[in-house]
Amino acid sequence: AGGGPLLPDSVLYEIFLYLDHVDVLSVGLVCQQWHAVARDEFLWKELFYRYYRVSREVPRHPAAVSWYEEFQRLYDTIPCVEVQALKEHNDQVLHLSFSHSGCLFASCSKDCTVKIWSNELDISLQHSSNMRPYNWSYTQFSQFNSDDSLLLVSGVFVGPHNSSSGEIAVISMENFTLLSRVRNKPYDVFGCWLNETNLISGNLHRIGRITSCSVLWLNNAFQGIESENVNVVKRLFKIQNLNASTIRTVMVADCSRYDSPDLLLDYEEQLAASSTCPVFDLGSDSEEEEAKPKQTPEPAVQELPDEGGVTPEDGLQQFFDDIMEGRVRPAMTETELETKVAELFVRSRTKPPELSLLPTDTNTKTKYLIFTTGCLTYTPHQIGIKRILPHQMTTAGPVLGEERRSDEFFDSLDHVIDVHGHIIGMGLSPDHRYLYVNSRAWPRDCVISDPMQPPPIAEEIDLHVFDLKTMKEVKRALRAHRAYTPNEECFFIFLDVSRDFVASGAEDHHGYIWDRHYNICLAKLQHDNVVNSVAFSPVEQELLLTASDDSTIKVWRSPRAVRLQQARKPRSRKLLFSWLMNQRS
Repeated sequence: AGGGPLLPDSVLYEIFLYLDHVDVLSVGLVCQQWHAVARDEFLWKELFYRYYRVSREVPRHPAAVSWYEEFQRLYDTIPCVEVQALKEHNDQVLHLSFSHSGCLFASCSKDCTVKIWSNELDISLQHSSNMRPYNWSYTQFSQFNSDDSLLLVSGVFVGPHNSSSGEIAVISMENFTLLSRVRNKPYDVFGCWLNETNLISGNLHRIGRITSCSVLWLNNAFQGIESENVNVVKRLFKIQNLNASTIRTVMVADCSRYDSPDLLLDYEEQLAASSTCPVFDLGSDSEEEEAKPKQTPEPAVQELPDEGGVTPEDGLQQFFDDIMEGRVRPAMTETELETKVAELFVRSRTKPPELSLLPTDTNTKTKYLIFTTGCLTYTPHQIGIKRILPHQMTTAGPVLGEERRSDEFFDSLDHVIDVHGHIIGMGLSPDHRYLYVNSRAWPRDCVISDPMQPPPIAEEIDLHVFDLKTMKEVKRALRAHRAYTPNEECFFIFLDVSRDFVASGAEDHHGYIWDRHYNICLAKLQHDNVVNSVAFSPVEQELLLTASDDSTIKVWRSPRAVRLQQARKPRSRKLLFSWLMNQRS
């Protein structure tokens, strides 16, 4: 309406050359008839599919009114114009997080500070907290609570004899004071908020050389203030780890948002759900293999076969007897023996999983605890999901959590997703309906014989999408970004999801933006080193931040936002006076 398309003639001319039925002469004529072009839906549909290279099987975005407006959206609303570079950090910037209001954001860095920024027309530093006085090596992650009154900051803590662990600090946004500190082991659990005043941390207990137990704790943010008569910590879950795996990267999804998603994706390919404890295997790339029934990889906690009433305790004793009498063939290594004993033990000491994980009308207050884990090697290759019920969302009650029978020593996972590769990033859509996962794939049909020697990982990063309402993968993996570090040096690359876009960092010195509906890469954002983290403004998806090992935070806005920002800036009175004098003369 009004002035027609906002695209410049040169760009429109170049686009029209993609059309076979439009010659150069007609292009020139069409460019002069803006209103006619804007009304030609067939023309803009052809332009859209050809210019953005979208499969014609993909329908138009459900919220789009016309093909012209959809073309304009992808051209004009992508935050790909650098408008500011923040250089207040003096070392690698590892993570970015916005407040829910979008007025503030926090940054974490290897310089061991967490900085709070004011998100105005020109972004400015509001506060900086140095964590070195608390023996921290660096800050690595932050998250605002739901009302933006508190900031969770996760970092690496140097303990006795220079041993490294993790710690979580809670900072008040009212006066930037430190309210409490909570140990967090291993440090790449990161931690997260469960609700306004309670946060989740982790602890790790070694049982054997490659066997351990992860304990997830619920902590009150005001531990240094609450009365001694009030519980400020409670155990949520206790989960056994096999083959040197551990629980890492915890986050919470709110099931109550599922029925009103911001964007309901139109999926063409879905993986079939598995049986009791569903496990998705993403090792296959070909459509022919996806059409075949798949063998389900073993979950971290296996099912005992029916052996005619033999109890797990009898099975463990029988296994020991077989070893002593030489009936176990072939001979087991020490690692295989430890794993087998741990598996047999956990079967008789684990609380059964929930019968159904899918949300219903009666459990809309339920939340999911989501984390990375594994069952074959120490690198995180599975996503574990555990339901958190309403009565578990407070530190009130028994300190060690809900009462359980003596034989329920461990908690089982309610759901497991196996991505057949090294997971290096996860992010939730704003409505918490979809989980986006960065992973580097293992070779197809690889066999892991030693948990301390995982398979080599691909340089290409796959971005998978899972529907948390149906527990199914919903789209083919997005690709464009790359990483180069091997398994033992691989690090987390944070991604973020807005209403229409998903963005991620990469080791190839770029940030990337994809469209969630069309599954296409829209922009590459240049840095001078590895891009560790990206963050969309939660109230303005045309604003994106990127953080890099080059010690800078870059601010990116869409072409439309840049035009509007420039239009708001008042003209200099000196320039205006000069123009008036020229007009008089």
